[in-house]
Amino acid sequence: MTGQVRDDAARPSAEIKGRGKMGHVTSADGTRIAYSRVGSGPPLIIVDGALCHRAFGPAGQLAEALAPHFTVHTYDRRGRGDSGDTGPYDVAREVEDIAALIGEAGGRAHLFGMSSGGTLVAEAVHRGVPVDRFAVYESPMIVDGTRAPMRADFPARVERAVAEGRRGDAVKLFMDYVGTPKIVTAVMRVTPPWKKLTAVAHTLPNDLAVVGEFQRGTPPPVDRWAGAKAPGLVIAGGKSPDYLRNAQAALARALPDAELKVLDGQTHMVKARVTAPVLVEFFTR
Repeated sequence: MTGQVRDDAARPSAEIKGRGKMGHVTSADGTRIAYSRVGSGPPLIIVDGALCHRAFGPAGQLAEALAPHFTVHTYDRRGRGDSGDTGPYDVAREVEDIAALIGEAGGRAHLFGMSSGGTLVAEAVHRGVPVDRFAVYESPMIVDGTRAPMRADFPARVERAVAEGRRGDAVKLFMDYVGTPKIVTAVMRVTPPWKKLTAVAHTLPNDLAVVGEFQRGTPPPVDRWAGAKAPGLVIAGGKSPDYLRNAQAALARALPDAELKVLDGQTHMVKARVTAPVLVEFFTR
Protein backbone atom coordinates (compact mmCIF):
# COMPACT_ATOMS: atom_id res chain seq x y z
CA MET A 1 0.00 0.00 0.00
CA THR A 2 1.15 3.49 -0.70
CA GLY A 3 0.89 6.64 1.33
CA GLN A 4 1.13 9.67 -0.94
CA VAL A 5 0.69 11.07 -4.43
CA ARG A 6 3.82 9.81 -6.18
CA ASP A 7 3.48 6.21 -5.06
CA ASP A 8 5.72 3.46 -6.40
CA ALA A 9 2.90 1.73 -8.27
CA ALA A 10 1.56 4.83 -9.98
CA ARG A 11 5.01 5.75 -11.30
CA PRO A 12 6.79 2.55 -12.30
CA SER A 13 10.45 2.12 -12.94
CA ALA A 14 11.58 0.62 -16.21
CA GLU A 15 10.60 -3.01 -16.58
CA ILE A 16 13.28 -5.39 -15.49
CA LYS A 17 15.77 -5.84 -18.32
CA GLY A 18 17.62 -8.85 -16.96
CA ARG A 19 15.75 -10.86 -14.36
CA GLY A 20 18.64 -13.24 -13.74
CA LYS A 21 17.61 -16.71 -12.71
CA MET A 22 13.86 -17.18 -12.68
CA GLY A 23 11.94 -19.95 -11.00
CA HIS A 24 9.04 -20.91 -8.75
CA VAL A 25 8.72 -22.03 -5.16
CA THR A 26 5.69 -23.81 -3.76
CA SER A 27 4.15 -22.23 -0.69
CA ALA A 28 2.63 -24.23 2.17
CA ASP A 29 -0.87 -24.15 0.65
CA GLY A 30 0.39 -25.32 -2.76
CA THR A 31 0.48 -21.89 -4.43
CA ARG A 32 3.34 -21.44 -6.90
CA ILE A 33 5.24 -18.21 -6.30
CA ALA A 34 7.38 -16.84 -9.14
CA TYR A 35 10.72 -15.27 -8.30
CA SER A 36 13.87 -13.87 -9.89
CA ARG A 37 17.38 -14.02 -8.47
CA VAL A 38 20.35 -11.78 -9.32
CA GLY A 39 23.72 -11.02 -7.77
CA SER A 40 25.90 -12.85 -5.30
CA GLY A 41 26.42 -12.76 -1.56
CA PRO A 42 24.05 -13.13 1.41
CA PRO A 43 20.42 -13.68 0.35
CA LEU A 44 18.08 -10.69 0.42
CA ILE A 45 14.38 -10.83 -0.43
CA ILE A 46 12.49 -7.71 -1.58
CA VAL A 47 8.75 -7.51 -0.83
CA ASP A 48 6.65 -5.14 -2.97
CA GLY A 49 3.86 -2.83 -1.94
CA ALA A 50 0.38 -2.55 -3.45
CA LEU A 51 -0.04 -3.02 -7.21
CA CYS A 52 3.66 -3.72 -7.80
CA HIS A 53 5.41 -6.88 -8.93
CA ARG A 54 8.71 -7.90 -10.52
CA ALA A 55 8.07 -6.14 -13.84
CA PHE A 56 6.31 -3.06 -12.46
CA GLY A 57 7.57 -0.88 -9.66
CA PRO A 58 10.87 -0.14 -7.93
CA ALA A 59 12.02 -3.69 -7.14
CA GLY A 60 13.87 -4.26 -10.42
CA GLN A 61 16.12 -1.22 -10.20
CA LEU A 62 16.66 -1.81 -6.51
CA ALA A 63 17.70 -5.41 -7.15
CA GLU A 64 20.23 -4.26 -9.75
CA ALA A 65 21.69 -1.72 -7.31
CA LEU A 66 21.98 -4.34 -4.54
CA ALA A 67 23.21 -7.23 -6.69
CA PRO A 68 26.94 -6.47 -6.20
CA HIS A 69 26.47 -7.07 -2.47
CA PHE A 70 23.67 -9.65 -2.13
CA THR A 71 21.91 -12.49 -3.87
CA VAL A 72 18.70 -10.53 -4.40
CA HIS A 73 15.36 -12.27 -4.73
CA THR A 74 12.39 -10.36 -6.13
CA TYR A 75 9.06 -12.11 -6.48
CA ASP A 76 5.46 -11.68 -7.54
CA ARG A 77 3.25 -11.64 -4.48
CA ARG A 78 0.41 -14.13 -4.80
CA GLY A 79 -2.17 -13.16 -7.38
CA ARG A 80 0.27 -10.91 -9.26
CA GLY A 81 2.44 -11.37 -12.32
CA ASP A 82 3.44 -15.01 -12.80
CA SER A 83 2.48 -16.21 -9.32
CA GLY A 84 -0.57 -18.27 -8.60
CA ASP A 85 -3.31 -17.58 -6.10
CA THR A 86 -5.30 -19.71 -3.70
CA GLY A 87 -8.30 -18.37 -1.82
CA PRO A 88 -9.53 -17.32 0.55
CA TYR A 89 -6.90 -14.71 1.31
CA ASP A 90 -5.15 -14.69 4.67
CA VAL A 91 -2.10 -12.67 5.71
CA ALA A 92 -0.65 -15.89 7.08
CA ARG A 93 -0.49 -17.30 3.54
CA GLU A 94 1.71 -14.40 2.43
CA VAL A 95 3.98 -15.03 5.39
CA GLU A 96 4.23 -18.64 4.23
CA ASP A 97 5.17 -17.41 0.75
CA ILE A 98 8.07 -15.47 2.26
CA ALA A 99 9.07 -18.53 4.29
CA ALA A 100 9.11 -20.63 1.10
CA LEU A 101 11.36 -18.08 -0.60
CA ILE A 102 13.71 -18.06 2.39
CA GLY A 103 13.86 -21.84 2.14
CA GLU A 104 14.82 -21.58 -1.53
CA ALA A 105 17.46 -18.98 -0.62
CA GLY A 106 19.17 -21.36 1.80
CA GLY A 107 17.20 -21.20 5.03
CA ARG A 108 17.91 -17.66 6.23
CA ALA A 109 17.80 -14.26 4.53
CA HIS A 110 17.58 -10.52 4.96
CA LEU A 111 14.16 -9.00 4.17
CA PHE A 112 13.31 -5.58 2.78
CA GLY A 113 9.71 -4.47 2.33
CA MET A 114 8.26 -1.32 0.78
CA SER A 115 5.00 0.29 1.89
CA SER A 116 2.44 -2.47 2.60
CA GLY A 117 5.24 -4.91 1.77
CA GLY A 118 7.10 -3.41 4.71
CA THR A 119 4.13 -4.08 6.97
CA LEU A 120 4.12 -7.65 5.67
CA VAL A 121 7.84 -8.01 6.40
CA ALA A 122 7.35 -6.88 10.00
CA GLU A 123 4.53 -9.39 10.34
CA ALA A 124 6.61 -12.20 8.85
CA VAL A 125 9.50 -11.54 11.24
CA HIS A 126 7.04 -11.33 14.14
CA ARG A 127 5.66 -14.73 13.14
CA GLY A 128 9.09 -16.30 13.18
CA VAL A 129 10.42 -16.60 9.64
CA PRO A 130 14.20 -17.12 9.84
CA VAL A 131 15.82 -13.77 9.08
CA ASP A 132 19.15 -12.20 9.91
CA ARG A 133 18.10 -8.55 9.53
CA PHE A 134 15.08 -6.79 8.07
CA ALA A 135 14.22 -3.31 6.83
CA VAL A 136 10.92 -1.52 6.25
CA TYR A 137 10.36 1.49 3.98
CA GLU A 138 7.37 3.54 5.13
CA SER A 139 4.79 1.11 6.40
CA PRO A 140 1.53 2.99 5.65
CA MET A 141 0.16 3.35 9.15
CA ILE A 142 -1.96 6.15 10.61
CA VAL A 143 -1.09 6.40 14.29
CA ASP A 144 -2.28 9.88 15.28
CA GLY A 145 -4.51 12.78 14.23
CA THR A 146 -2.25 14.06 11.43
CA ARG A 147 -4.41 12.21 8.91
CA ALA A 148 -7.97 10.93 8.99
CA PRO A 149 -8.18 7.18 9.60
CA MET A 150 -9.42 4.75 6.99
CA ARG A 151 -13.20 4.68 6.78
CA ALA A 152 -14.64 1.42 8.03
CA ASP A 153 -16.44 0.74 4.75
CA PHE A 154 -13.46 1.43 2.48
CA PRO A 155 -12.11 -2.16 2.17
CA ALA A 156 -15.63 -3.40 1.36
CA ARG A 157 -16.03 -0.75 -1.35
CA VAL A 158 -12.77 -1.80 -3.00
CA GLU A 159 -13.66 -5.48 -2.71
CA ARG A 160 -17.08 -4.86 -4.21
CA ALA A 161 -15.57 -3.04 -7.19
CA VAL A 162 -13.22 -5.98 -7.77
CA ALA A 163 -16.00 -8.55 -7.41
CA GLU A 164 -18.12 -6.69 -9.96
CA GLY A 165 -15.29 -6.57 -12.47
CA ARG A 166 -14.77 -2.81 -12.08
CA ARG A 167 -11.00 -3.01 -11.72
CA GLY A 168 -10.46 0.56 -12.89
CA ASP A 169 -12.85 1.79 -10.22
CA ALA A 170 -10.99 -0.22 -7.59
CA VAL A 171 -7.69 1.38 -8.59
CA LYS A 172 -9.30 4.84 -8.61
CA LEU A 173 -10.70 4.30 -5.12
CA PHE A 174 -7.24 3.35 -3.95
CA MET A 175 -5.58 6.30 -5.68
CA ASP A 176 -8.09 8.69 -4.14
CA TYR A 177 -7.48 7.21 -0.71
CA VAL A 178 -3.69 7.57 -0.85
CA GLY A 179 -4.00 11.16 -2.04
CA THR A 180 -3.34 11.06 -5.77
CA PRO A 181 -4.81 14.22 -7.37
CA LYS A 182 -7.89 13.43 -9.43
CA ILE A 183 -6.36 15.03 -12.52
CA VAL A 184 -3.36 12.69 -12.26
CA THR A 185 -5.61 9.65 -11.97
CA ALA A 186 -7.70 10.85 -14.93
CA VAL A 187 -4.60 11.21 -17.11
CA MET A 188 -3.24 7.84 -16.00
CA ARG A 189 -6.42 6.09 -17.15
CA VAL A 190 -5.45 6.76 -20.78
CA THR A 191 -1.79 5.76 -20.44
CA PRO A 192 -0.17 2.28 -20.78
CA PRO A 193 0.66 1.92 -17.05
CA TRP A 194 -3.06 1.89 -16.24
CA LYS A 195 -3.39 -1.59 -17.76
CA LYS A 196 -0.63 -2.81 -15.48
CA LEU A 197 -2.40 -1.36 -12.45
CA THR A 198 -5.79 -2.82 -13.33
CA ALA A 199 -4.20 -6.20 -14.07
CA VAL A 200 -3.43 -6.60 -10.35
CA ALA A 201 -6.33 -4.55 -8.94
CA HIS A 202 -7.90 -7.73 -7.59
CA THR A 203 -5.06 -7.92 -5.05
CA LEU A 204 -5.84 -4.54 -3.47
CA PRO A 205 -8.10 -6.15 -0.83
CA ASN A 206 -5.09 -8.26 0.18
CA ASP A 207 -3.00 -5.17 0.91
CA LEU A 208 -5.88 -3.60 2.81
CA ALA A 209 -6.05 -6.77 4.92
CA VAL A 210 -2.33 -6.43 5.67
CA VAL A 211 -2.47 -2.77 6.75
CA GLY A 212 -6.09 -2.24 7.84
CA GLU A 213 -5.54 -2.66 11.57
CA PHE A 214 -2.87 0.05 11.47
CA GLN A 215 -4.99 2.68 9.69
CA ARG A 216 -7.20 3.63 12.65
CA GLY A 217 -5.47 6.77 13.88
CA THR A 218 -4.11 5.21 17.06
CA PRO A 219 -0.67 3.75 17.83
CA PRO A 220 -0.32 -0.04 17.59
CA PRO A 221 -0.12 -1.96 20.86
CA VAL A 222 3.38 -1.87 22.31
CA ASP A 223 3.67 -5.66 22.05
CA ARG A 224 2.15 -5.96 18.55
CA TRP A 225 5.44 -7.15 17.02
CA ALA A 226 6.95 -8.68 20.15
CA GLY A 227 8.15 -11.69 18.18
CA ALA A 228 10.19 -9.63 15.70
CA LYS A 229 13.45 -9.96 17.59
CA ALA A 230 15.87 -9.66 14.66
CA PRO A 231 17.67 -6.34 14.13
CA GLY A 232 15.45 -4.02 12.12
CA LEU A 233 15.67 -0.74 10.25
CA VAL A 234 12.64 1.48 9.68
CA ILE A 235 13.08 4.06 6.91
CA ALA A 236 11.07 7.27 6.49
CA GLY A 237 11.25 9.88 3.76
CA GLY A 238 12.11 13.35 5.03
CA LYS A 239 9.64 14.93 2.59
CA SER A 240 6.83 12.46 3.29
CA PRO A 241 3.69 13.67 5.08
CA ASP A 242 3.77 14.02 8.85
CA TYR A 243 1.49 11.04 9.35
CA LEU A 244 3.90 8.71 7.52
CA ARG A 245 6.99 9.97 9.33
CA ASN A 246 5.19 9.75 12.68
CA ALA A 247 4.09 6.22 11.83
CA GLN A 248 7.65 5.08 11.13
CA ALA A 249 8.80 6.49 14.45
CA ALA A 250 6.00 4.56 16.17
CA LEU A 251 6.90 1.36 14.32
CA ALA A 252 10.58 1.68 15.23
CA ARG A 253 9.62 2.10 18.89
CA ALA A 254 7.27 -0.89 18.81
CA LEU A 255 9.74 -3.31 17.22
CA PRO A 256 11.97 -4.99 19.82
CA ASP A 257 15.31 -4.23 18.14
CA ALA A 258 14.88 -1.55 15.49
CA GLU A 259 16.26 1.85 14.61
CA LEU A 260 14.76 4.72 12.62
CA LYS A 261 16.45 6.27 9.58
CA VAL A 262 15.04 9.42 7.92
CA LEU A 263 16.21 9.99 4.35
CA ASP A 264 16.43 13.71 3.69
CA GLY A 265 14.58 14.85 0.59
CA GLN A 266 12.89 11.49 -0.03
CA THR A 267 9.21 10.64 -0.34
CA HIS A 268 7.17 7.44 -0.33
CA MET A 269 8.57 6.64 -3.79
CA VAL A 270 11.58 4.37 -3.31
CA LYS A 271 14.62 5.52 -5.28
CA ALA A 272 17.27 2.85 -5.71
CA ARG A 273 20.23 5.23 -5.85
CA VAL A 274 19.32 6.66 -2.42
CA THR A 275 17.90 3.61 -0.68
CA ALA A 276 20.38 0.94 -1.79
CA PRO A 277 23.42 2.40 0.04
CA VAL A 278 21.40 2.62 3.26
CA LEU A 279 20.40 -1.03 2.95
CA VAL A 280 23.95 -2.13 2.13
CA GLU A 281 25.28 -0.39 5.23
CA PHE A 282 22.63 -1.88 7.49
CA PHE A 283 22.65 -5.42 6.14
CA THR A 284 26.45 -5.71 6.11
CA ARG A 285 27.09 -4.55 9.66
